[in-house]
Amino acid sequence: MAGVAIPAGGASLPGTLEIPSSARGVVLFAHGSGSSRLSPRNVWVAERLRGEGFGTLLFDLLTDHEERDRANVFDVALLASRLVAATRWLWASPEGRDAAVGYFGASTGAAAALLAAADLGEPVRAVVSRGGRPDLAGDRLGDVVSPTLLIVGGRDGVVVDLNRDAQARLTAPCELAIVQGATHLFEEPGALEEVAALAAGWFGWHLPDRALRTGSSG
Repeated sequence: MAGVAIPAGGASLPGTLEIPSSARGVVLFAHGSGSSRLSPRNVWVAERLRGEGFGTLLFDLLTDHEERDRANVFDVALLASRLVAATRWLWASPEGRDAAVGYFGASTGAAAALLAAADLGEPVRAVVSRGGRPDLAGDRLGDVVSPTLLIVGGRDGVVVDLNRDAQARLTAPCELAIVQGATHLFEEPGALEEVAALAAGWFGWHLPDRALRTGSSG
């Protein structure tokens, strides 16, 4: 495990980068509003992805000072710019120079992941949304070329419909996976396990099966 500080537009964003030996790529996590790099659900999914051979980068999208302004928490364009900055930082680092990158976004973080993927294009190999709000990416959905998996709880009400609408607007390869019986936070027994399995399968299919040159980061 390596604690890192990611420079982004004058801010320094704390994060945790973990890249197992012979990693198949690195998944960057974009948490939802009111959460952080310490989100227990994202931390849990990241651990499972590392068990499947993927590196992970969890980091705060905002500084403590920025979070005090609630408008920043829902500024999807700002959050996306931080994810782009973190991706470029990773690609410039010794650990991640050869990394195939995927995004895992939750809630509003899913919209940020899609906006970032639209900005960076093909180098972002895949996007997974967990209980996301892809509709908040607006017209930029049509600019996304990264294969996208939308995972939604079957009992998540309106969010299911919002994801179905987003799927219809995405021109990139896209699948909608509904976890039956799950609500927005996937707190039901077995629900988060299913999310992790779906994500690992998606990244395993779309990120190249090749090792990073540098191996483990810590």
